[in-house]
Amino acid sequence: MTMHPPLCLVNGRICTLNPYQPWAEAVAMEGHRISFVGSSAETRSLAGSSARMVDLEGRLVLPGFIDNHAHFVQGGLHLQGIDLRDCSSSEAFISKVQKYVATHRGVWISGGDWDQERWPLKKSPRKEWLDAFSEDTPVFLQRFDGHMGVANSLALRLAGINGSSPQPEGGFIEKDPSTSEPTGILKDAAMNLVYSVMPPLTPEQREHAAVVAMEEAKKNGITSVQDITAPEDLATYRKLESEGKLSCRLYTRLPIREYHQFIRDGIQCGHGSRFLKLGSLKAFADGSLGSGTALFFEPYEDEPTNRGLAMDIVTNGSLRQWALEADSHRLQLSIHAIGDRAIDIVLSLFEEIVATNPPWDRRFRIEHGQHVRSDDLRRFVSLGVIVSGQPYHAVDDGVWAESRVGSRRAQMTYPFRSYIDAGVRVCFGSDWTVAPLNPFLGLSAAVTRRTLDGKHPEGWIPHQKISVVEALRCYTLQNAYAAYEEEVKGSIESGKLADMIVLDRDIFSLPPEEIGTVGVEMTIFDGRVIFGA
Repeated sequence: MTMHPPLCLVNGRICTLNPYQPWAEAVAMEGHRISFVGSSAETRSLAGSSARMVDLEGRLVLPGFIDNHAHFVQGGLHLQGIDLRDCSSSEAFISKVQKYVATHRGVWISGGDWDQERWPLKKSPRKEWLDAFSEDTPVFLQRFDGHMGVANSLALRLAGINGSSPQPEGGFIEKDPSTSEPTGILKDAAMNLVYSVMPPLTPEQREHAAVVAMEEAKKNGITSVQDITAPEDLATYRKLESEGKLSCRLYTRLPIREYHQFIRDGIQCGHGSRFLKLGSLKAFADGSLGSGTALFFEPYEDEPTNRGLAMDIVTNGSLRQWALEADSHRLQLSIHAIGDRAIDIVLSLFEEIVATNPPWDRRFRIEHGQHVRSDDLRRFVSLGVIVSGQPYHAVDDGVWAESRVGSRRAQMTYPFRSYIDAGVRVCFGSDWTVAPLNPFLGLSAAVTRRTLDGKHPEGWIPHQKISVVEALRCYTLQNAYAAYEEEVKGSIESGKLADMIVLDRDIFSLPPEEIGTVGVEMTIFDGRVIFGA
């Protein structure tokens, strides 16, 4: 990127998150770094004649938000496609899909992000709901958690799925008990049968989706994203970086099966530039609570025969083999585990790695870590495992989660207070598009735990609430640590990257329940204003 004049923010409330200088009035930036943090008078005296001076008039400044878990290109695609998240009934779902199909006839329709838990009758959709108006159009619509989807009959036929199809390892084809024919619902690995016959995105479509996603990040004050990255996405990011078009720093996590390529190329964790980093790997141990595929020791309360689903790479031993070898080459492991049994499996794997491989600064991550046994907290601490949590899920899933896990297990569901009190490092993000990208909604969820149905005004499982400062640290400094970047980002300190935001209201003086309504007036990335005045 080209150099730009120095930028100074004065007459504000700068929340630095630097324990040695928690608050300041002003901050100066030169190039892509912070050059000074202190008083307005000092900043003005140090500023050169070419500096741009911005009078904050008392407004609050925070470090730029870091999102610990987003599907960034998918998010950009979602903003351009059909959105079923707000459908409040099966009738609304059908109507919206029918209207969309009418204007997109004959091409694959995917995405959607529906949630049957928002509907009066909480039954998953069926292929018959779609077939009446989509005979010539293949349709596969994901549930918002990405672990379940519904296909119409044409999509099932193109994927070769019928009543005699065997259950894939790590997945589930739902079949009608009376006819043995597929209902259209596919879970986890079974979804790949449809994805494998869908036409791939073009490079141009991926690039446009990434640009759309970056625009959304700007508006929400997000200056860094720890992405769940497909290999094709990485090629897109590299192109955008080479053209000077990245307006968000990307810490990529590629599928763990790609680790051999990193080893061949000599890439280790932290490889890359200040805009684009490589060397971290993502894997799945189980599914999701909403799809009934999160893996538990005990059965689901509402499905006494179901304990969830371990992913195929867990059951066939691939995860263990890949993780041991990847770690030996200093590649960071970032493993999705939601149910308590899945968390136990991943912690046991991490224990084996520590006992087997030479020591190094691993910074193991468990993505989500939603339902944990109290006895396992000490294992997180002893192994230095980072919990990569997404607090908005607590107020969304919290509407119905207790019906799945029961009141006893719910006490340790999204247990952010318990994690922090035990000494576990916790970082925060959105899991966009599973949840909104807006970090203020996440902050509000962590602080209030007020569920979306309004039935828990004092908070669902209120003893797991945390403070505004704790939640903010999870969205900034703790995220920086989780990506080996605490020396260059996550706080407003001289020498760190100049990423920060100006808010329209002060989150520290507002009632906690209003934090989710706060907006960003200005986003500064790499020392330049990319959103706002």
